[in-house]
Amino acid sequence: MSNLDIEKINNELEGKSPQEIIEWAISYAKNAVVTTNFRPYEVAILHATTKVNKDLKVIWCDTGYNTPQTYKHANELIETLNLNVHLYVPKQTSAHRDATIGIPQIDDPLHKVFTEQVKLEPFNRAMKEHKPDVWFTNLRRGQTAFRDSISVVSLSKDGVLKVSPFYNWSDEELDSYLEKNNLPNEFKYFDPTKVLENRECGLHS
Repeated sequence: MSNLDIEKINNELEGKSPQEIIEWAISYAKNAVVTTNFRPYEVAILHATTKVNKDLKVIWCDTGYNTPQTYKHANELIETLNLNVHLYVPKQTSAHRDATIGIPQIDDPLHKVFTEQVKLEPFNRAMKEHKPDVWFTNLRRGQTAFRDSISVVSLSKDGVLKVSPFYNWSDEELDSYLEKNNLPNEFKYFDPTKVLENRECGLHS
């Protein structure tokens, strides 16, 4: 993937709709996946990608610390969108971790260990097992400083083509998309590794 002209691809995709971007990526891919944590607005990327490829592999890395509302939302989407979910969870139970390190604050040296256990290790394990060449995400401009530095198409740290079809969309545009397609959203979401909403989680930077 490293020989791809990312700037040229982004220029060619300029002004394209999310569906057109997804169709381009699916036609290019030999082994595509979409990752999700069922946070707010994730339903858009799940609906849009599986509309193009109903059998697309959906990688769900569950930290074990989601809210009851998020788990209910996830179950609903898995059923209504008939998602081909591949679930990855930490090797340690949340009960074990709570008894040893709990949920460390950002400035605690154990926070790095915590993030590795609940997010990075399951994610890296998933990517190693599935070996995708195209990775769909719901990254959008304005979420973090790092995400502002990329575009619709970028390369991951491991050289996987990362495609964010809704990169230039606002919350209002996504609200309209969900309303038009009669899709639910859920805002009671908790990411134990971020604390601050505009902090990068570690998977993308």
